Amino acid sequence: MKTYYETDNGKLFCMDNVKYLKTVNDGAFDLTVTSPPYDNLRDYKGYSWDFEALAKELYRTTKEGGVVVWIVGDATINGSETGSSFKQALYFMECGFLLHDTMIYQKQNPLPITANRYNPCFEYMFIFSKGKPKTFNPIMELKQWKETRKVKNYSKDKAGIKNYGKVNNSNEKLKCNIFSYKVGGGHVTKDKIAYEHPAIFPEKLAYDHIVSWSNENDLVFDPFMGSGTTAKMCEKSNRKWRGCEISKEYCKITEERVENERTQLKLSFT
Repeated sequence: MKTYYETDNGKLFCMDNVKYLKTVNDGAFDLTVTSPPYDNLRDYKGYSWDFEALAKELYRTTKEGGVVVWIVGDATINGSETGSSFKQALYFMECGFLLHDTMIYQKQNPLPITANRYNPCFEYMFIFSKGKPKTFNPIMELKQWKETRKVKNYSKDKAGIKNYGKVNNSNEKLKCNIFSYKVGGGHVTKDKIAYEHPAIFPEKLAYDHIVSWSNENDLVFDPFMGSGTTAKMCEKSNRKWRGCEISKEYCKITEERVENERTQLKLSFT
């Protein structure tokens, strides 16, 4: 199959994602990180896409223990949110995926709106797994208060019996499942060309999921490559990658961003 663009780590195919996946072996991907066009944006640069066919193919091509990160929101049409995000989540489960976690992508500085509702500032990040996730490299953060007690005398085990075990005196704790990022120009990326795409997500968001659910040299897929954020962060984190993007205009953005990242990486090792 002809690739639009290729590096040592990855390949980008300028074609429909379902058609591409039908050429891929079962259990090929360790991880998928993507954000599909939402609702009335389903008509994408003059193209449309088949959600149900894509979900089925993602299940087939995901490894046992592999993960799909599906970042999605809902449009508001005729005064009501569509609920498409929930419908998609339920369909992924019908295909066989487990809903491992329902995470939130919080926008620290969302655009203000004038409406009879509170200002929307988040999107869903559904974490689907094919069986039990085989990889989890948790992101840790500093505790606000460090535990000073030598033993804990307040927790209980599964039987309801108090547990007087030792505590973890580390200054770190597991990050919560709400990931917060600044959005808008200059925040999601420093790549000016990326803003030629109408819906880019923060590089840090993609990077955080890639390092959480995969290991170096694992194969990561993005069926809606868009501006190339997933590919760029795979290059940065030493993951293999594959991507589909049906718009040649957006494929060019991915190529430029990845080439710039690879140049920066080479300079950092010289």
